[in-house]
Amino acid sequence: MKFDSYMPARLITGRGAVTANAAAFAKYGSRCLIVTGGGSAEKSGALADCVAALNTAGVSYEIYNGIGPNPTTRACFEAGARANAFGAQFIVGIGGGSPMDAAKASAIYAANPEFAEADIYTRAVPAKALPVLLIGTTAGTGSEVTGVSVLTLSETGKKKSISGPDCYAAVSFCDYTYTRAMPGGVTQSTALDAFAHAVESRLASTSNELSALYADRAVALLRPYLPHLTAEWEPKDAAREALYAASICAGLAINITGTCFPHTVGYYLTENYNVPHGLACIAFMPRLLRRAKEYCPERVGAIESVLDMHTETLTAILARNVRFGFEIGPDEAAAALFPAQIKNFDRTPGGFTAHDARAALAGFGSDFAL
Repeated sequence: MKFDSYMPARLITGRGAVTANAAAFAKYGSRCLIVTGGGSAEKSGALADCVAALNTAGVSYEIYNGIGPNPTTRACFEAGARANAFGAQFIVGIGGGSPMDAAKASAIYAANPEFAEADIYTRAVPAKALPVLLIGTTAGTGSEVTGVSVLTLSETGKKKSISGPDCYAAVSFCDYTYTRAMPGGVTQSTALDAFAHAVESRLASTSNELSALYADRAVALLRPYLPHLTAEWEPKDAAREALYAASICAGLAINITGTCFPHTVGYYLTENYNVPHGLACIAFMPRLLRRAKEYCPERVGAIESVLDMHTETLTAILARNVRFGFEIGPDEAAAALFPAQIKNFDRTPGGFTAHDARAALAGFGSDFAL
């Protein structure tokens, strides 16, 4: 029996979760900073619902809306300083993975005003942090239930995550109706991100019985929609609810296991070619599955059983919906730099090296139509 896990966030789910639970905000203080960006919080209705709940609860607030895609340490540092200037007692993050991850980092900066921007990577874990309440507006990242915040170093433009007990939300509100405002490309990318989470978790060397249950459930929820995942798809409410549920299940899975090499190598496509994160991860799924067939075929078989299809069929479905308009030549791939020790590489079936990562970059286009 192996069920090791830790996920301390309280989940409040369903339609109207925010407005029906104003008391959940008041529990954490009388002043808060709302961390958001890009307009999704407003377009989805989540910001208006949050403001209504805060007003009902008698909580004063300010809004920091300077978070962009792939949030930078600089923006999070500025949000933390804003929280301190306002006297915020907690942080509310509204949006997709970027604002939610940024809210976690901002809460650490706010509670540690002596930190320089880079200190968030060298902090003692767990560090002090303000309580964080999250309101998700996309269905993919699983940030609502993970102790991870993926940040982009302002100085280098490279992604590097932080993790630990100080990176969990205190409360996460999960209302799929906010995802109705997602553009088609975001719906596609975030759903693929959730699928990548589920598959990578299922194949990881750190997988256990509980993470496997979460991962299998996420795959099963996503299975009917995989053929539809184009940027033009406009899902009905039943599909949106399933995608959000799958995102949470997949998040619970990777919260136990972490992810495999596609997430780290995928950062290269995002940083250098602006490929949305979910598509960047999926780019390497065929290679991951081939590797897993060699080192843990029983886990691949479990995924095929849930999908009711062979991995070759899965790859063909993804290839119809995922397009990359570029190739990476051998010289560029050979020049790509990766740290010497990466946890995502270590838990990849059979292990994974920087040499393997460069080979994956040079060969990813051959698995999908360009």
